Amino acid sequence: MSTNTSTTVVPARSAWSSVVREGETLTITDLHGNQAVDFLVYDAQDTSVRYSAPDTIHAQGGIFLTTGSVLMSNEHTPLMTVVADEVGRHDTVGGACSKESNTLRYGHHTWSQHACVDNFLAEGAKYGLGKRDLVSNINWYMNVPVEKDGTLGIVDGISAPGLSLTLRAERDVLVLVSNCPQINNPCNGFEPTAVEMTIGAAG
Repeated sequence: MSTNTSTTVVPARSAWSSVVREGETLTITDLHGNQAVDFLVYDAQDTSVRYSAPDTIHAQGGIFLTTGSVLMSNEHTPLMTVVADEVGRHDTVGGACSKESNTLRYGHHTWSQHACVDNFLAEGAKYGLGKRDLVSNINWYMNVPVEKDGTLGIVDGISAPGLSLTLRAERDVLVLVSNCPQINNPCNGFEPTAVEMTIGAAG
């Protein structure tokens, strides 16, 4: 293993961030299975250039991400590429949970529950990012089937303990992660768990 490899275990419900340099890899491992990992990525040199779900979906001709998918920016330029994926399908349309969406979906009693938007705002603030910098995010490991009539749901995950995916940075990027704290739907098996982030040296 390269001495330039660094690994961090991100506890359940927690946030994580890092700059990943061009050519380096980021491997996300679902340690216990069924854990959604909300993910945003920005150009590290210019954070106004950031992940764009519409550009990414348009570029690959589909809404699910897997090996070979390129995460495109709002300038339609590549940020990261999925170079390995042991799960096979990841969500681009489900969005990040928030206090507002929790109360709408599950009742006002959930207002005080921690949410991914809170994680993104707290972690992004370290880099001068605010609410207007939050865009539609990727949900690694989240299973959001979309029916022919456009109906979508958040259902039990298709991941399993130890499965991973690896992304390669196509330029220096800033990655923000919320290890999803949601307990009201099956995206985390109703019990959020830890995940692992490993940054590997450029090949």
